[in-house]
Parts: sequence; structure tokens; C-alpha cells
Amino acid sequence: MSYRALRLLLWLLMPAAASAHTLSESHSNWRIDGRIVHLTFTLANAEARRLAAAGEPMPADGAIGAYLGRHVLARADGADCPQQSAPEILTATPGMHRFEFTFQCPSDRNLELGSSAFFEIVPSHTNYAQIQTADGDFIEQLITRDRQILDIRQVSGHELQGAGFLRYVELGILHIFTGVDHQAFLVGLILLSRRLRDLVFVVTGFTLGHSLTLALAVTGVLRPHAEYIDALIGLTIALVGSEIVASNTGRRGLVAIGFAVLLSLMALVNLVGLGGLPQLLLLGAGLAASCYLMISGLVQDAARLRVAVTLVFGLIHGFGFAAGLLDMRLPPGHLAGLLFGFNLGVEIGQLTLVLGVLGLTALVVRWGVRLPRRLVADVSAALLTAVGLFWFISRSYS
Repeated sequence: MSYRALRLLLWLLMPAAASAHTLSESHSNWRIDGRIVHLTFTLANAEARRLAAAGEPMPADGAIGAYLGRHVLARADGADCPQQSAPEILTATPGMHRFEFTFQCPSDRNLELGSSAFFEIVPSHTNYAQIQTADGDFIEQLITRDRQILDIRQVSGHELQGAGFLRYVELGILHIFTGVDHQAFLVGLILLSRRLRDLVFVVTGFTLGHSLTLALAVTGVLRPHAEYIDALIGLTIALVGSEIVASNTGRRGLVAIGFAVLLSLMALVNLVGLGGLPQLLLLGAGLAASCYLMISGLVQDAARLRVAVTLVFGLIHGFGFAAGLLDMRLPPGHLAGLLFGFNLGVEIGQLTLVLGVLGLTALVVRWGVRLPRRLVADVSAALLTAVGLFWFISRSYS
């Protein structure tokens, strides 16, 4: 297979749009008391920001509550249960929002509960619903775009019906194919990897890091800081693109210094009170990035060193998912199956994407398409670096 054609195809397939890679999710707690249905809806800042127009600040709690009020429902015997009053804003932990709704149903028979919130914004959004029936039964369900209404007559027991192991695998696969920033990172790995074996190895390293931080977060060993995750993902993408630039130009020192200077300036801006990521985080990330760029040029087999970078990306991304998962307070009995299935889905999604690109590249080679390797590599690396830096800086101050 022609390496030039591979570079060409990857350049043409590079994503042009940006979106946060943290899994979109929310939590709803339903309590049925005769004809009264109480709902507590919980969401993170990341979800609330999705409701704002581009460049606009995060909506106020009143606007968020009004949006949710238009998208949550309860029905009895096919008739809508009216909301008794405007949603009540509840006290929540930092970075979270909680609202309480009360529905007055015409009867207590044939109850249906549902939510359509966020599906028009993020089709892969998932709402983790916990339902306490009037009989004291505790039911757990997933509300998805394809299943927005829960019929209480059809759900029972303590299992996530319709959300078994295969559903968890599906969530992991969707996490890859709806995460433009992760796809960009994979493009960088393909550009850097000379052999398919090296590529599969470093891609798998992401899943190992992802699994590790999920396990640490679930057991309470580490607690993630969700609002920094997306910014650090952008930095990692920029780092991969910069390594390609440094390798092709032979100016690793200059590129490394550029990273160190940029993050030091951002730390200085934070120091004078203009916001952004913490100074120590910025300085540490700048030191790590510059050292990696310098060391990668001295290692005989740089592919092995890239496994560490991929592992770090997995660690960061795993924190992002774990943060939302912990805030949703899922019952511990279901975490093991969810995490294993989700991670398996992530691995399937990554390998499918990579092998699909390589297969398509083989077809392009047979068609005889050729472009100078250096040109395609340089343009692709420049785009990766620019997009990664844009995500990093914009998310740092969002």
C-alpha cells in the first residue's frame, strides 16, 4: 500500500467541525405517589452550555428549567399529566444543576414517563432514569433518542431493560463515531504510525488508559475535574499534530519551545485574574508537552513512546466519562457491566474506524491517485495542530 496515498486520504477525510468529546448525559429521578409524580432532573454544566447559542454564555437556571419543563412529561391512561407549577431550582454540587418538577395526573393507571431533552442537540445523549413506583419498587432505565417514553407497565424489577451489555457496547461505539475530536486524534496516530501493528497497538493504549481512570474514579481513588477535560483533549490533539511538524521540519526544539511559551503565557493570564485553567496545570502540561517533543526525536523507536501519549489521552478521556458517571450516581451493581461494555465498544469503534480508513486507502491506491507525501503530511499536521490549539484555548476560557 502506498504511504503517499494514505497521507492523501487522511488529509481529505480530516474532520472540519469541532465538538466536545465528553459523553452527553443527564439523570432523572422519578417518584410516583398515587396520582402525583415527582421528578428531579440533574445535569452538568457541560450539558447546560449546549443550550446556549454559539458565543453566548451558559443560560441561567431559570432558562434551563424552562427548557426542561418543555421536554419532560408524565402521562396516565394516555392523558398528559399537567405540571403543578414552575420547576423548583434545587441546591446542587458545584458544576451541576438540579430541578424538581411535580405532575398531577388524572389517574394512577397506565403511567408513562419520558424526556426528550437534548436529543435535538446531541442525538447520542443518554438520560439515566431511576423510578420509584407507588409499590416501593425501584426501576432503572436508559432514556435515549429511540426510547424517550417509559411505560411503567412494561418495566419492572431491578434491571436496565433495553440497556443490557450490548447497549453498553453500543454506547461505546457511538462515543467514537460522534466524537470529532477523538477522530482527529486517530487521524494523527495514523499519520505518525508506519506499520499497522504499531497503529493498532497505540490505539489500544487509549482504551487501557480509559479503563484505568474509570476504575480509579468508580472506586473513589481519584476524583476527576470535569470542566478541564475537553481542553486537555484539544491540547493532546495539537501535540500529535506538532510532533508531525517537528519530525518533518527537523525543528523539534523550536516546536517544543513554542508549546512551553504558549502555556506559560496562558498561566500568566490566569495569574492576573483573566480566568482559564489553573496555573500549575498549564505549566505542568507545557513542561510535559515540550519534553515529549524533544525526547521523541531521540528515541530510536518513537512508536513505543507514542503509546504513552495515547495512554495519557485515554486517561484524560476516561476522567471525562467518569466525571459524568459519578455525578449521575448510578447504582454500583450495574457499573461493572456498563464500564466493560462501554470500553469494549470504544475499542470496536476505534479499530473499525482505523481499518475502514486503511481499506478505503487501499482502493485509492489502486485508482492510481498520487500527491507528494511531504505536502499532504505537512498540510494535515498543520490542520491538526491548528484545530487542537483552537479547541484547547477556546475550551480553556469557555
